Amino acid sequence: MQPSGAQPSGIKRSGSDDEAPGSSGAAKKFVPIVVAVLAVIGIVAAVVLSGGDDDQPKDAATTTAVPKSGATSLADLDWPEGVVPFPVAKAAGTEQDIDWGDRCDTERGLVALPLFSQQDCFAPFKGDNGGATSTGVTADEIKVVVYLTQPNDPVLKFIYQQINNDDTVDQIWETYQSFNEMFARYYETYGRKVKLVRYDATGSILDSVAAVADAEAIAAMEPFMVLNGPNLTNAFADTLAARRVMCISCTPGQPNDWYEQRAPYVWDIQKNPTQNQQLSAEYIGKRLAGRPAEFAGDDALKAKERVFGYIRVVGSDSAQALEDAYVAELAKYDVEFARIETYATPTELAGTGRDIISRMKEAGVTSVVFAGDPLAPQTLTTIATDQQFFPEWVITGTVLVDTTAFSRTYDQKQWAHAFGPSNLFARVDPAVAGGAYLHNWYYGQPAPADQTLAVLIPNLQFLYNPLPGAGPTLTPQRVQDLLFSIPAIASTPSTPQVSYGNRGFFPGPDYAALDDQVEVWWDATATGVDELGRQGTGMWRYVDGGKRFLPGQWPESEPVLFDPAGTVTVLDEPPAAARLPDDYVPVK
Repeated sequence: MQPSGAQPSGIKRSGSDDEAPGSSGAAKKFVPIVVAVLAVIGIVAAVVLSGGDDDQPKDAATTTAVPKSGATSLADLDWPEGVVPFPVAKAAGTEQDIDWGDRCDTERGLVALPLFSQQDCFAPFKGDNGGATSTGVTADEIKVVVYLTQPNDPVLKFIYQQINNDDTVDQIWETYQSFNEMFARYYETYGRKVKLVRYDATGSILDSVAAVADAEAIAAMEPFMVLNGPNLTNAFADTLAARRVMCISCTPGQPNDWYEQRAPYVWDIQKNPTQNQQLSAEYIGKRLAGRPAEFAGDDALKAKERVFGYIRVVGSDSAQALEDAYVAELAKYDVEFARIETYATPTELAGTGRDIISRMKEAGVTSVVFAGDPLAPQTLTTIATDQQFFPEWVITGTVLVDTTAFSRTYDQKQWAHAFGPSNLFARVDPAVAGGAYLHNWYYGQPAPADQTLAVLIPNLQFLYNPLPGAGPTLTPQRVQDLLFSIPAIASTPSTPQVSYGNRGFFPGPDYAALDDQVEVWWDATATGVDELGRQGTGMWRYVDGGKRFLPGQWPESEPVLFDPAGTVTVLDEPPAAARLPDDYVPVK
């Protein structure tokens, strides 16, 4: 790997991580705002952190193999006194001697909540929980702070307008409270109740000074955990970690070692940038390199062996270091970029985009590898069509570029040749599965924050799922030990694989939940609903029924794309591996 700022040999590039001509410092912050905030809007629906279940149906054709590291069953682990998971009782032949209560589906040994993936049941606790065991943990309660953004944050206001999100801060708080009430009925917490405490931000989501002040104020409240944060700066998470307070979804994605240095306090749902680059580089190296650009929109390009160009956003101070790391990762597969282009904001592309596309064309690029924000392709694809340049567009899993809502806004003559690895998964009709369905099932009405629901549930699940296994002696270290040792949750076509710790496919311990990817291609003629429920033309197709791949598992065979056979878009019902009983009755 070359040092940050070095020029990779053989690569023609332009653009700069310095101030772009005609742009301002405030304008440069636009892209990381989009990337960081939209990263948590509607992407991680139905992700759960649980111990898994050996008896759940598995679809071998559409699930990833669970890594060998970590337990294969909760029965394989040592548990504190008074902590009895259903698999342990079953292995000992004592499951019939325990009154598991209405919250447990005793036929399957799983919590009777219709939300995939279900957690194993834990026996109701009896006895003394030991009182205070950690900051924010007393004999009676577990204090958890919910960080809420400013109601009139100008940055969020602009972003929410782009995705038609009108949920208010008050509605988000009400939704947190309603799911907290629900989960409290189903999860064993050893005589303690989770007490949510509201904290309203004092600055915008890009104000690092306010982020530090807010974190200090929250730490002074002595909570066990913080949910959410200003996702544009790591200052908030840094401050909380220094004060030994756990937080989830409280920072923009960081390199692996950043989390390790702050363990066990900072956690995430989405992959971090280095993990995403590792998977996309493997895809390009194994599936595309050394083969003709057969999916391009120009016959002359189709006949050529692929020549890769790279367009990326200058999204953070670590952008150049990440580029260097990506170039080094691709070099493992003997892949080089013929041209690298950068931009600071999507708004600047109206002026600089023509030169970017022209230089790609002049460099003989057949396949544009895109790693930027979801607004930039609107301009870049329009310019490419104006210049009669029809390459392959290879997506890399960067946030929201692979959503139907945004992809419909791109030039369809170009995007009809878009494909690549995605971190998303085939969507399921929200009327039959997921968070919206769960809230209606339990309360008989929609959640107050129905549009941001998908990001709220994973945060609460991260809080609640370790509590039964952590036992009476609840500490941050105990939570880490548990998450690192429990079985990974295997993927289905509608859910990714979820795991933490040393599973063998990412370097170092993993503090982010999502592990795998799926191959997708854009069908410009398919019709259906987008992520906002709007009917329209153009849909992402998930190859091979939505089969997902862990690091090291991308096949070396040539991809079969732009053939609808065997693909899925939106599922009418959950796949077999994610299907749950439909006869559960809410426990009030």
